[in-house]
Amino acid sequence: MEASSNPSLTVVDGLGVAPLALDEADALLPREPGVYAWWAKPETFAELPGTVNPTDQHYRLLYVGIATNLNHRIRRNHLARSGSSTLRRTLAGLLLPTEHWETRRTDRVVLVPAAELRLTAWMHEHLRLTWYACEDPRPHELRLITALCPPLNFEGVPPGPTRDRVKAAKAAYAASAVH
Repeated sequence: MEASSNPSLTVVDGLGVAPLALDEADALLPREPGVYAWWAKPETFAELPGTVNPTDQHYRLLYVGIATNLNHRIRRNHLARSGSSTLRRTLAGLLLPTEHWETRRTDRVVLVPAAELRLTAWMHEHLRLTWYACEDPRPHELRLITALCPPLNFEGVPPGPTRDRVKAAKAAYAASAVH
C-alpha cells in the first residue's frame, strides 16, 4: 500500500529516521502533537527484542508514545519526572537490580530527586529519539504498537515472555518504595 493511501505508513516512516541523541533532539522537538519513539543499542536491555531502526541499524525500538505537545512530553515528563512518565517507571524497574534506585511513595511510587537525575543521565547516555508531528496522533498509537511491538509498551503488546519481563520489572519498581 502506498504511503499516501495509508497515513500510518507515513508515521512509521517518520519514526524510522536516524535516532537523535537527546541533546540534539532537545533543540529540535516541536511544540506540536505527534508520536515519538525511543531507541537503544541492542546491548541495552539485551534480553528484550525490538524492531531495528530502518535508517540506523545500530538502534532498535524500545517504546512508542503520543503527545499533544512533543516538546513538553519529552522534556518535562520523560526526561524529568517518574511520577508522570510510565516510560521512566518502566526503565527504573528494569534497571532496579543494577542501579538500586531509591524510591518513595506519593500517590504512586516515584524516584527520589537524586535518582531522577541519575535516570535522566542514563537516558541521555543510552537512549535515542525520533518523532513525527501530526495533528491527531491518537489513532496511530495502537496501530504502531501492534505493528512494531516495542518491548516497553504494555498496552497492545501480545502476552508472552517480553510482556512478562516488563510486567515483573514494573511490579518490582512498585514494591521498591520504603513504606
